[in-house]
Amino acid sequence: MSNINSPIPFFDTLEVMNNPFKQPVTSLDHLLPDAPDDAIGDYQYASEFIYSYRGSPDTFSTYRREIEHFLHWCWIVSKKSLNQIVREDIESYVEFSKQPPANWVGSKNVARYVDKQGLRVPNDEWRPYVHGKGEYVVSQSALQSLFSVLSSFFNFLIQENYLSANPVSQIRQKSKFIRKQQSQGKVRRLSPLQWEYVIEAAESMAASEPAVHERTLFVMNALFAMYLRISELVDTPRWQPQMGHFQADQEANWWFTTVGKGNKEREISVSDAMLEALKRYRKSRGLTALPAPGESSPLIHKTRGKGGIGSTRQIRGIVQKCFDKATDKMRREGFIEDAERLSSATVHWLRHTGISEDVKHRPREHVRDDAGHGSSAITDRYIDVERAERHASARRKVIKEN
Repeated sequence: MSNINSPIPFFDTLEVMNNPFKQPVTSLDHLLPDAPDDAIGDYQYASEFIYSYRGSPDTFSTYRREIEHFLHWCWIVSKKSLNQIVREDIESYVEFSKQPPANWVGSKNVARYVDKQGLRVPNDEWRPYVHGKGEYVVSQSALQSLFSVLSSFFNFLIQENYLSANPVSQIRQKSKFIRKQQSQGKVRRLSPLQWEYVIEAAESMAASEPAVHERTLFVMNALFAMYLRISELVDTPRWQPQMGHFQADQEANWWFTTVGKGNKEREISVSDAMLEALKRYRKSRGLTALPAPGESSPLIHKTRGKGGIGSTRQIRGIVQKCFDKATDKMRREGFIEDAERLSSATVHWLRHTGISEDVKHRPREHVRDDAGHGSSAITDRYIDVERAERHASARRKVIKEN
C-alpha cells in the first residue's frame, strides 16, 4: 500500500473555503481526476457538512480532518463513493487509519495550500497524517474522534436523503478498536520549570522586539492565566474578541467575557497579574491603561492591516516560537528530558497548565466556572492529590521480606 501516492488536501482553510451552499462543486478534476462515480455528490455534501461548523475553528478543523481522511481512503484506496460504503469498509478504514502508508505521514504540520502567482495551489510538503517524532501511532482519543465525526456525517447524509443507512452505527463492537479506561488519562501540561522557561522566552522576545512580541507575551499570559482555548482568541463569525470584553463590575473586580465550546458565553475572573499584563499590552499599542466600557478595538490585533487575527494557525505560530526558544535554552542548560517533552507540547497545554496550577490553590468550583467546564468531574481531572497519595501508599510495598 506504500506505493499509493500521498493525496493533496481536499479542503482549504476556513478563511478561504468557498461557501458550498452558494458555490456548488461542478468538477473534481483539480483534486482527483479519476474520482469514482458519484464523487461530486460526496464532495458537495461533505463540504456542506464541514462548512456548517465554521462557527468554531477547532470543531471545523477536526471535522475537516476526519472527513478528508475518510474521502482520501474511499476514493483513492477503496475506489468507492459514499453510497457504496458498508460496515466492513468502516472497519477496514479504521485499520488503515492506524497504519497509513509511510508517504502519507509528515513530520510536522504545514500549510495545506500556498499562494502562487495569485492562485491557491496544494503545498507539496503537506501530508494527511502527522507523526511529530518517531513512528506514527494513533491515539485512543483520535479513534474516538474518527468514530464520532463519521457517525455524525453519515447521520447528516441520511437526513439529506443522500444515503439510507449509517454503517458506523452498525459496528456493534467498537470496543475492539477503542479501549475502555479505568480512569481519565493524565492531563498534558507543562511542568513549573517548563512554564518558567516558556514565559521567560516570551518576555525576552518582547524586550528585544516590542513592536512584534508584546502581542506574543500577552497571548501567552492570556492562554495561561485565563485558561483560554486558542479559538477564543481569534475572530470568528460568532464572536470577535475585543478590548471591551474586559470590564469591571461595581466592586471594581475585572472580568473577561468570551464565547467558547458549544457556543457558550462565560465570564472569567481576571487576576491582578493578568490585569497588569493587559495594561502592559495596551500601553505597547498606544492605548489607555484599561479599556473603556464597550471599547471595540480587537483584542489580538493583526501585524498588518486592521482588525483582529482570524486564524488559529497564526496563534499556534506565535506560541510555537516561544516553545522553540524555551526548548533550545533548556537543552543548552542541561534540562534535556524537559526540553524533549516541551518539544511535543501544543497550545492547548497552556490551558491545561493554568487550570492545573490554579486548582491547587482555588476552590474547584471557581476554576470550573472560569474554565467553562460542564461539570466538576472534568475539573477533578486536574487534581493530582489522589494520584500522589495512591503512589505514596504503594511506594514502600515490598516484594520479598528481608
